[in-house]
Amino acid sequence: MPRKEFASTIHGYAASAPGKPLKPYTYKAPKLGEHDVRISVTHCGVCHSDVSAIDDYYGITKYPFVPGHEVVGFVSEVGKAATVIKEGDRVGVGWQGRSCMKCEWCLSGEEHLCMDIVKSATWDPYGGFSSSIVVDGRFAYHLPQAMRPEVAAVLLCAGVTVYSPLRTYAKGSASKVGIVGVGGLGHLAIQFAHALGFEVTAISSSPKKKEEALAFGADHFIDSNDPDGLRRVEFEFDLLLCTASGGVNWYALLETLKKKGKLILVGFPAIALRPIDLVAHELSITGSFVGNRKTMKETLMFAQAHGITPKVELMSMSQVNKAIQRVRENKARYRIVLVNKDGVQ
Repeated sequence: MPRKEFASTIHGYAASAPGKPLKPYTYKAPKLGEHDVRISVTHCGVCHSDVSAIDDYYGITKYPFVPGHEVVGFVSEVGKAATVIKEGDRVGVGWQGRSCMKCEWCLSGEEHLCMDIVKSATWDPYGGFSSSIVVDGRFAYHLPQAMRPEVAAVLLCAGVTVYSPLRTYAKGSASKVGIVGVGGLGHLAIQFAHALGFEVTAISSSPKKKEEALAFGADHFIDSNDPDGLRRVEFEFDLLLCTASGGVNWYALLETLKKKGKLILVGFPAIALRPIDLVAHELSITGSFVGNRKTMKETLMFAQAHGITPKVELMSMSQVNKAIQRVRENKARYRIVLVNKDGVQ
């Protein structure tokens, strides 16, 4: 792609206060640090985390707030120490756009656990619902040549979020894995788990998603509202990956884990558990947060090699509020990606 002239003024969409609709917002282009790159945004996914941040669910949002962290675009400018990325490169960026590179976690290659994680988000200071972003070039990733931009955008956040724990915690091709929730994360988790060679059961409160779940690669489907269905798989799963944000029968779900089984959370659901289940069966519950840089690169290559693709709705960047509302109402099937056709309108 020919080099695009650097614009000193950025056009984006920002929330002015918690829960407010996004409005056009113009701001001065951030300066580049020595490791930074400036990326002209062509595509940006709409993640539930964006909606939560708009609402200040995490208690860290500063307004005006420009969301967006599933970014694909072309590099328009590079800092003097950005040696791997060059102008004109097509790259992608996920939730993490930088890290301190100094704490024990960064030094051990676990940058996603950086002690200064709040300042590491791609949307700090301004995110991808805009004409361009600035991130540390070490967190911008070259994309497989044949990978479509809307596919890459989703894999950069949702993809790595589910691939990382499956790769880390599931043991061997004989593992029986339950994927709780068939949504933006779950439909990708099913595909990755299937490609990794696991026996996959999709568990959902929406029976109408059964055929899709099987098409994504699930071997079995269970309606989580059917107590008999859950009882039939007691002590069945080595691992449960919970991608659902609500409506989970935790008591019945834990009983589907084998002794010493593991429940992994990749979202922020409200949990109600009985300690007796954890203690008597020696179960483990853990969280998993996106992934480090090595895992991000592996996610992209693995997805390309195995034909793993999210189900995506494309919308214009100018339709950002409509897209956010679809996510709020759980109507996205299953991810929405915004397109900058001629820059932010």
